[in-house]
Amino acid sequence: MKFQVFKNGKLVNKFTLSGAYLFGGDGIAIRRAQITFKNGIIECEKPSMETAGLALLWPIDGFGKVLLPTTCLPEREQPYNLNVEIARAKLMQIINKREDWAFFGRPDDLADFSKEAQDLFIQALQSISDAPAASKLADESLERAIILSEKLAGKQASLVFDTRNKSRGFGRGCLGCRIDTRAIANPGYLEKLLKLFGFAMIPINWAKIESEKGTYDFSAIDACTDALGKKKLAIGAGPLLRFSKEYLPAWLLRDGIGFEKIREAAYRFVSNIVTRYSNTIHAWRVVSGLNAFNCFGFSFEQVLEMTRAANMAVKQGSDRALKIVEINNLWGEYYATTPGTIPPLVYVDMVVQSGISFDAFGLAMQFGKNEAGMHIRDMMQISAVLDYFAAVAKPLYITEVEVPSRNGSGLYDGEAAGIWHEEWDQSRQGQWIEQFYKIALSKPFVERITYSNLTDTADSVIAGSGLLTAGLEPRESFQTMDKLRSAIVKR
Repeated sequence: MKFQVFKNGKLVNKFTLSGAYLFGGDGIAIRRAQITFKNGIIECEKPSMETAGLALLWPIDGFGKVLLPTTCLPEREQPYNLNVEIARAKLMQIINKREDWAFFGRPDDLADFSKEAQDLFIQALQSISDAPAASKLADESLERAIILSEKLAGKQASLVFDTRNKSRGFGRGCLGCRIDTRAIANPGYLEKLLKLFGFAMIPINWAKIESEKGTYDFSAIDACTDALGKKKLAIGAGPLLRFSKEYLPAWLLRDGIGFEKIREAAYRFVSNIVTRYSNTIHAWRVVSGLNAFNCFGFSFEQVLEMTRAANMAVKQGSDRALKIVEINNLWGEYYATTPGTIPPLVYVDMVVQSGISFDAFGLAMQFGKNEAGMHIRDMMQISAVLDYFAAVAKPLYITEVEVPSRNGSGLYDGEAAGIWHEEWDQSRQGQWIEQFYKIALSKPFVERITYSNLTDTADSVIAGSGLLTAGLEPRESFQTMDKLRSAIVKR
């Protein structure tokens, strides 16, 4: 498959393939695919003849730079016009979501946007033999379509959010925050935390707690439960298990340790920690990202068995505790390049169908970094991926969410990680949080959203993502969250 890339009606000679991957008709990333750019053309080589789509970070005048897909297309010798195919895919998504949300047949103030986007795309198709002209018309169509898609997502969310709020569908506990264990003793930090949130998530890192086999250091968690225990605050903790190297004790990573011993060690660790805090911590992120993080190379069956064993260990330690199975990287780009991983929605289906005893799914949604799953997406894409869980018979918790408050460099440079409307600043962060929270909380199956960082910390996944500066000065996003809390709690 080949794609011509145009900018302002001219074939480009430079283009960065940021976040690029191929996916099949089932939406699953294709392995062993090669994507290259040369002389204005992206060439995609894949191991089979199946139809496929290309997703990549794409610039849009007046909107920014977001990761967008094409539709699935058959192989052919003649190059596709990438500008046209990306516009086609966005318009198709708009049609599908309008139908899902029952937005057809009703008068709305977005009709002009919709007509302009469609008319321009039709003109692009009529000019397809003149590739530069078609690309310019497709770009204009996409500029209107991307704005239309976000306005539709926002409008649908506002309607449902307001209805849910009026029926008292929220409690203060629906807004949570992951805490910094090093800052919990600071009265100013605790004051700001309690002002906004009814739920606190204590971070867990097995590598730090059991650095020597059989010896546990619970001091950081003890400090948090002591500080929070007498407050009117629900407390959760996790992830108990995450199979990436920074979360695993060094003694467990030594060569020669088989699956049985790893499972036994994990079961013992989970049982001990849950039993210790059974009276104070009532929600656990039991396993996190087993779909994407699998440094031991567990087989398909072993991933399921580890998920099952971890949830059984929590149940043994605290029969009434809420057990959350967390999914990372909802679009599954990692599957194209990382062996031993499972597509996210395949993992969801297999966990549900296997009869594992757990209570809810958790989703980690972090944006603003040039890594798989963290490139900027538009709000309709976010709303659409959440809609998948409407058919899953489990509640949903957003266990991690964060975006930056400033543009960064390297992995955090907006040119490589994505730009939402404009480069990140305090105002942009606050606007994104407001829209995201309303979209997520408009889904009746979403129980809680936990923001990842109250303050900026050196180990944040997304740099500068705190609602407060490191000096505890409120950013605009803090005020945004406070208004959202007031709208929910004071009703």
